[in-house]
Amino acid sequence: MLEHPGSGSDVNINRGGRNLYLNVGIFKMTRYCAFFASINVGSNRLTMADLRYAFEREEFENVETVVASGNVLFDFDERPTEGLEDLFAHMMMERFDLRTFAAVRNADEVRSAVEDNPFTGIGQDHYVHTLFLEREAEQAAFDKLVADHSTRGPEIARGPRSLYIDYVDGAGSSKLTNAFIERRLGCRGTARNVRSLARIHAKMK
Repeated sequence: MLEHPGSGSDVNINRGGRNLYLNVGIFKMTRYCAFFASINVGSNRLTMADLRYAFEREEFENVETVVASGNVLFDFDERPTEGLEDLFAHMMMERFDLRTFAAVRNADEVRSAVEDNPFTGIGQDHYVHTLFLEREAEQAAFDKLVADHSTRGPEIARGPRSLYIDYVDGAGSSKLTNAFIERRLGCRGTARNVRSLARIHAKMK
């Protein structure tokens, strides 16, 4: 949690010739990361400078893009991340005419995406991914996904609003694509490897 700059101090406001002293309490801000899907892929071309500017226009603070395209750090009041995800989907459509999805997670959730991934430390970091989902995967849908994908290749586990995947031989050649997963789970997702997630978490502290 971050304190808003200048918090916890007395503010002198002059109204009608009178000085009013108000104690501005301590405003707690939370550090988040928005993981965007399909940015700079195919026809969805967007500079990170444009994306940062869009966040700043929406009055998010300490906006920073990190590691690769589509990862945006920002400070905001603590709140359920689902509402922020809806806001960003609307923002991207309104400002850039892009239909995309952003998974928003706080620092603890990003840390858990690395530490709770059962393949972390077993598979190679650039092959081990956490796929952030827009909602919790239903058990029946997850079971169908496991049954439908080849028994050879990626290993899959279910996490909170996420999937953990070890692509073993690399994500680029795998048939376990986002489209394959989304059709079976009925929800969207965006993946990052645990090496990138560890670097992102280090910048959120």
